[in-house]
Amino acid sequence: MSDMFEKLSRISLLAFSLFILGSSQYQQQIRGASFQGERIGILYVSHGGNETYGEKQLWDATMQIFSYDQNSPVYQQIIWNSDYWPQMLKFGNASKELGKYAFEYERIGGVDPYPESKRQTTAELSSILDDYENELGVDFIVDKMTWISPDPSELANPRMLFNPGIPDGDPLRYCGTTDPTWHLCDPDRYNVDGPVERMLKIGVDRIVMIDLTTAGARFSKTYDVYTTAKKVIHNYNKSQQTDVTIEWVNDPKELMLTSYPTEPKGWTRSSGSPKDNPIIDYGEYPNPVIGDLRLAQFQVDGIEAEFDAKIALENTGVLLVNHGILSMNQVFDPKINDTLILNQNIKDLLLEKFPEMQSKNILGGWFGDMVRNELVTPGPPAFTQLERTREMRGENLGYILLHDTQNQRPQGDWKFRYWQALEQLRINGVQHIVVVFPQIMENSVLNLVEVPNQIAKEIGYRNWSKIDQLDFATYPEVGHPFADYWGVWVEQTCKVSTDSKQKEPCCFNMGGCPNGQPYPPLRQAPLHVRRDDLDPSLAFDVSHFGHLGYDSEAGMPSEKQPVQNQYAGTWSMWQVTDDHRAVAEFLADKIVEHLKAPTTHAGRQ
Repeated sequence: MSDMFEKLSRISLLAFSLFILGSSQYQQQIRGASFQGERIGILYVSHGGNETYGEKQLWDATMQIFSYDQNSPVYQQIIWNSDYWPQMLKFGNASKELGKYAFEYERIGGVDPYPESKRQTTAELSSILDDYENELGVDFIVDKMTWISPDPSELANPRMLFNPGIPDGDPLRYCGTTDPTWHLCDPDRYNVDGPVERMLKIGVDRIVMIDLTTAGARFSKTYDVYTTAKKVIHNYNKSQQTDVTIEWVNDPKELMLTSYPTEPKGWTRSSGSPKDNPIIDYGEYPNPVIGDLRLAQFQVDGIEAEFDAKIALENTGVLLVNHGILSMNQVFDPKINDTLILNQNIKDLLLEKFPEMQSKNILGGWFGDMVRNELVTPGPPAFTQLERTREMRGENLGYILLHDTQNQRPQGDWKFRYWQALEQLRINGVQHIVVVFPQIMENSVLNLVEVPNQIAKEIGYRNWSKIDQLDFATYPEVGHPFADYWGVWVEQTCKVSTDSKQKEPCCFNMGGCPNGQPYPPLRQAPLHVRRDDLDPSLAFDVSHFGHLGYDSEAGMPSEKQPVQNQYAGTWSMWQVTDDHRAVAEFLADKIVEHLKAPTTHAGRQ
């Protein structure tokens, strides 16, 4: 009997110690000692990103990305191998990412607004849920969690990176080079609690996760976060004899877990095609977040704000640009299906409010995708025949297979690549186009710099509706987002036509260059060698009136007006909502609906 009493005392002491350790961050949220109800942790999940940018930020992000795929070569050979750490940014597409983000962050003044938006929305969500506590008889503890972050304490399990995931690995304690972004680096930054552990230590009874990682669409990245959190909770329950559960508001019936391949055991996309892939009916596993018209209304409001009063609505077009999924993940990832629901809701709301608009002028457009080069023999460093191509705009984020189908892609109004949709809108005779990226809910370098350059290379920067009223608040140095050419990261020298061993500056000007180098730049890699991300042939002049409708053989481009069949109208980017309170109210409503609904989620560990 005394042994049992001593054991219970130790457990009580441990529980009290954990409560003290975990409570400091949530001190203002915890209800008093007299509260006897259920304590619920609420995790607002988003993609994550860097407020400022440099070598350290890219290095950490790269390690975090690969930490979710235990079958990848980076996981198996690099993350916990200190010999490789200094070389990490010399491999893969690191040079491209450094060049791209260096330009994008500089263009907006060095600070990405996304992390601050996330903080504000989280604070608003906490405030709103406070008002529900008495009604529901619960104690809400609210925090944010991300897929990647420069602050490891936002990750679902930071120690998943710190502690070696392979035999004889080194704890991840790298603190870099002389690059200034490594200044004040903490080698133990991954040896910290994440939000899941912090909530467990203060005694939550259950955790409810809601995400806007891609504006509410279920996605493999959020699945990474969810399953990582489940493992943390499972281990905690096992060690503490507790029964904490976790639920995901966006996927209450657990489509992604149910659909996930079962063979080979531990399958990830790096494993290749799965041997056993459970096929389920997408329609039986709805996403209550993406299907809510209030979510689409945020985007509709931002579109309406960019209508041109001088252009009739019947001559106004809307382009909904979206990313795809990671290759191979269609076996469990319904992001494309969810995105189509959001697209359709936006379109329906627009046509309902503005019946003068034409359905044919509201189109979707996906990013470009990698293309297989059958002439390439797979080998290091990429071990693939897939490469970027100029026809696909040098892009790799447009893998768009629908969930659990025979390689089916979106059809109808949503079948286009974005440049194809722009061309269709030009053919339709639209005079003003509002470009939307529905998969985001916060401003970031993606919609402030990257997408505008992608659109401008197609239909021109001079057609941007704000080009004569520059925006120095957003773009402090030059007042606009546009590069001289999109692909600022590519190599700038090309082979001389008469001597392939000699090189000279490439031509990135649609009108041609004095040195005789052709535009567009020729492919520099031999056809049987995989074209890398820095090949100059992947860059596009961000010209006055764009590439669509222009044929260099029919004459020179003009800097004063569109020629040939170039787009002659205007375009603008929609306005991302900055009403963080309204977004938080929407999230709170979905959380409360989830808690009040009949139990349809598994909450399994």
